[in-house]
Amino acid sequence: MKFLKDIAARLMACWALLLFVLLMLVFFIPIWLAKFWPEPKSTGILISNTRLWMRIYFALIGLSLKVKGKEYFAPGENYIVVSNHNSLLDVPLTSPFIPGINKTIAKIEMSRIPLFGMIYKRGAVLVDRKDEKSRKESYAKMKQVLNLGMHMCIYPEGTRNKTNAPLKEFHDGAFRLAFETKKAIVPTLIFNTRKALPNNRSFYFIPTPLQMHFLEPVKVQQNDTAQSLKKKVFRIMWDYYAENSH
Repeated sequence: MKFLKDIAARLMACWALLLFVLLMLVFFIPIWLAKFWPEPKSTGILISNTRLWMRIYFALIGLSLKVKGKEYFAPGENYIVVSNHNSLLDVPLTSPFIPGINKTIAKIEMSRIPLFGMIYKRGAVLVDRKDEKSRKESYAKMKQVLNLGMHMCIYPEGTRNKTNAPLKEFHDGAFRLAFETKKAIVPTLIFNTRKALPNNRSFYFIPTPLQMHFLEPVKVQQNDTAQSLKKKVFRIMWDYYAENSH
């Protein structure tokens, strides 16, 4: 049975990759044309197209999605959305399905992939983590995103969590950004992307019900620091994930 399951998972991976590319070609032109509008409308067009793209894509590859907590996004407000990061599926999940217009902090390497790279960098603030100048520039760009009224989505673990723990240790950037801009943080937990696209298997995909839960915003209080915000949000997310991961 395990042998047959492995074959089926690899066939599903082939189907998922083929379909991703075909749908990307369909949505490439409207996403490319979006660059002719000023921000934040340009990113809004991108998000609308990627949301439709991912809804079609998820349905055709057998991924269902349940989103909880959208009511925490107050009209007219923008937030720093911090999410756990377990799988390559997390980015095509968070960016389209965060309520409202948003950009994601993302590693620069993926932007070099032909065609896909154009879409990727249109919806992201790119950073080369090995380059200090790039890190400083990306931080300034994240502030610009917030100033334009968009949400900024950040994975504070930095890279995918390949451990058995609910979360990896957080980096400081998201919380320093919140402290300096006074924007509230929306803790976000993604469930089951690691089951659908395991980190320890190559070219292996299992259709799985996915969930994304937005939690109550954490506002920056007068006595907060970047470090206290980091500890507070880490504890909230750790406890919630541990209680709801089943």
